[in-house]
Amino acid sequence: MITLNDYLYSGDTIFRILRNYTVDLKKEAKKNHNEIDLIHSNFLIQFRELLEHNDFLTAQSQKIRDFYKYMVQEYPLLAFTFKGRIKSLIRAEEKFNGYIVEYIYDYYEKHHTYPPVPDLREKLSCFRDIIAYRLVISLPKCHIRDDKLREEEEIKYLYRIANVLPGFLEERGFTAEPAKGVLESRSPFMDEAVKPYYRDYISNGSGGSYQSLHITFYDNCSRSYMEVQLRTKKMDDIAEIGAANHQAYEKEQERVRARREAIPEGECIYFDEAYERGMRLLGLELKDLEVNMFAAANNSLINDGCGLYRGRLILPYEHLSRFQTDLND
Repeated sequence: MITLNDYLYSGDTIFRILRNYTVDLKKEAKKNHNEIDLIHSNFLIQFRELLEHNDFLTAQSQKIRDFYKYMVQEYPLLAFTFKGRIKSLIRAEEKFNGYIVEYIYDYYEKHHTYPPVPDLREKLSCFRDIIAYRLVISLPKCHIRDDKLREEEEIKYLYRIANVLPGFLEERGFTAEPAKGVLESRSPFMDEAVKPYYRDYISNGSGGSYQSLHITFYDNCSRSYMEVQLRTKKMDDIAEIGAANHQAYEKEQERVRARREAIPEGECIYFDEAYERGMRLLGLELKDLEVNMFAAANNSLINDGCGLYRGRLILPYEHLSRFQTDLND
């Protein structure tokens, strides 16, 4: 079995690593008649094409910029940022293998047998967030001093923006994808017309500290999917540097260990290989990697000039509120 780890110590570029890993993975898949590794290699080909195809990203980010300009005019009191990225190679590989492990485990727990390959193939066709944008808003404290009232007002603003976003982007060549009932919003601030398209981790979350609104669009020009996340600054802080980030990591570690204990080793090659690939990635010492434009002093101090670990940045748009009037005055 080959893994991405085998290609991260040669000093190659991201593109060469992807090409070599994809070619070797496909050869091994054909040799061993491994259908899932064939899907895996095709997924990596699509991922590489996104990294190589710059033209559509320029056009796509310009359309996102149109919404940024709309917000500058519509919400002058708010400060906000638009961030965009292509998922990192390491995270994309983790997620692909994680989907395999999760689906086989859930199927085994329910049916006490392993899923048919066609079912697993269908599960692995659901990647929609390789390209993702995040909108983070903040109502400056100079407008509302009371923390609770300000937080409530920010959430109202967030839902107002969420109500407008699908129609705005659909006029510019995007199609909102139905969420199929997953985490459908319970918020009275979200319009009924857009509720079927959002996964609402604010009003319908799992009880953890993570909060956000997620919606997926299909870009009809580039024929690719993208995800948009909407958060307040407090939500973003918790997700990125707070409790949600740490809790998610710890819970995932617990889930991974439990799944391995539940599935007897050697009974399902697809589970075994995906689990092993995922565990090897989790065990990476980033300071030892030899990838062009990447360096790390340890697993926290990272200079990622190629998007290997943190993803490739597409855009940052920032609007800092100029108004300093207290709304309570």
